[in-house]
Amino acid sequence: MGSKVVSSAEEFSSLLRSLQDDQSSTSCTYEEDIHMIKMKGDQLTAVNLYCANQTIFVCEKAVPKISDLGEELNTETSDCSADGDAEDSCDVLQTEQGPQPLTVMKARQLLSLYTLSQNPDVSTVDNNPILHPLWVRCDMCDPAGTAWFGAEPVCVAHKVTGIKLYSVTCKGSAVEKKSLVTLEELKQVHKNRHHSSSMGIKGSAKFSLFGSTVVENTTIESQSNVTVDFKWSHVESILEIPPLSSTATLNIKVVCGDMRSPMFEMYRELEFLQTLADGLKTGETEWMEPVESTSAVNLTKAYLEELRNMGKTLQDQSAKTAETQKLKQETDPSIFNSFLERGDLDFAEQLWVRMRKSVTSYQDIGDCLKLVVEALRYGDIKPWIHRDSSSSLSKLILQSYHQQIDHVSLTGITPVTMLLEVGLDKMRKDYINYLIGEELTTLNHLCYYLSTEVDLQEQVIRLRKLHHLLEIIATCGMFLGLPYDRLFVLTQSCLNHYKTSTYNEEHEFKLQIKPALISHFYQKEHPVMWGVEISSGQGLREVRTSLQLSDKPLVDHVFFETDLPNETINGDIEEPAFFSTMMCCSFNSFV
Repeated sequence: MGSKVVSSAEEFSSLLRSLQDDQSSTSCTYEEDIHMIKMKGDQLTAVNLYCANQTIFVCEKAVPKISDLGEELNTETSDCSADGDAEDSCDVLQTEQGPQPLTVMKARQLLSLYTLSQNPDVSTVDNNPILHPLWVRCDMCDPAGTAWFGAEPVCVAHKVTGIKLYSVTCKGSAVEKKSLVTLEELKQVHKNRHHSSSMGIKGSAKFSLFGSTVVENTTIESQSNVTVDFKWSHVESILEIPPLSSTATLNIKVVCGDMRSPMFEMYRELEFLQTLADGLKTGETEWMEPVESTSAVNLTKAYLEELRNMGKTLQDQSAKTAETQKLKQETDPSIFNSFLERGDLDFAEQLWVRMRKSVTSYQDIGDCLKLVVEALRYGDIKPWIHRDSSSSLSKLILQSYHQQIDHVSLTGITPVTMLLEVGLDKMRKDYINYLIGEELTTLNHLCYYLSTEVDLQEQVIRLRKLHHLLEIIATCGMFLGLPYDRLFVLTQSCLNHYKTSTYNEEHEFKLQIKPALISHFYQKEHPVMWGVEISSGQGLREVRTSLQLSDKPLVDHVFFETDLPNETINGDIEEPAFFSTMMCCSFNSFV
């Protein structure tokens, strides 16, 4: 019997080791009905407290292909208990679409094989490479409601000296605070397991500061979200508010295009610029709906006629425009918008403003630029432009000052390229104007983003990065009211990140802050997650018991039927419902 168990352990560990060594594979099958996956621990919310930065093995029930299901395609329901006898029902639903758990008994068997394979006392598997930690999905059909079992080798000098075993148990949502485990009860659980006299206690909490909102029973969805993570010591009670002495870290993910953002109009402008760039790359363009009812050609004609009639340079006109903008800024409640709306738009930039709101075809672009080039060639207008403008149109304007204009063939992609260059010039100045004006950075730090030495497509990508930075600053400055010193640090972090990283709106930026800066946001709100961790022992022999309370289940292979109280008239409930997840750890020495 013993040799058979050892043989099974060898077979199981050999399969895991092959999966661990195979860089091209992330999964395999064991005993035909068990699926084993190699993945990062931070992908699993319930277990990342213990293995967030590690590669782990996950064992789950192999899901039959839909074509093989036949009549068994119907949803399978397993009545298990999360807080009582197995006969009681917690209505855990399992479907073929998501990951499927194994029985608790099967999970224990796999952990036993894994533990045996890492035990140096078993000579046949001695000196083998150390395996990644193993985690097994469980069906919760035991009195404790076990959702995960885990095992992790403990090593000294590259030799396994013991193993840590983990269990994760879950309970369905509870509204009444008195139904939750108390801190004293949690301490007792830890003492009973580990017989420790001294314990350390740490608290953690996550609050949502910005994201989807509910207005009159209607949810306004948002892909952007800002959360804050608190960590502190000396926990006194379950669900206590994080003290002001906590460490706090903002997690900032901003997706461009949110209509609530003060950057929305700039986003629309950037989208038009991206349309031009895509057209140059693919040859196909899906034009945006024009903002202006007047055609692009008529707007351009009217603009040129206005300049002719004025008999002045655009520089004089710009000075008046600046005065108008100044008056507007003094009455505009949106400080952020006032910094983005420049009062020194030159001729090319004002032409861009008109065209980007009205262009609906390549023909429009070509016709508008032909009108401009003819007016320059015949000296009808003497427009003013910024000295550092780098677009082809700006160079033609400079030449017109000396009545020497190069011939430009406004056919093919030339008109689109010329308009794209003007847009890049204008929007770069918009962003610089705000960042420099707010003293959030210097020109030296913006060299990467302002370079015209790279091709137009790369210039557009770098401009999008700058826009994303401004969206982040707008969210944290306007909605969260962060002070200058934090916005400065955040700006430098974003600029440095995007110098070496690809454009990614899903990236989550981190920012350390003092809890007092956002206390008015979280002190009267309910956390989306609250946790406490009790630990004892030192070093590799440290063991922990933790409790996580969350507004959503932390396991994805079971679904809970909640029994929440009736909603009030405004759709809210007085007390939030929390799902309870307890994680326990034990250490077993091989020495």
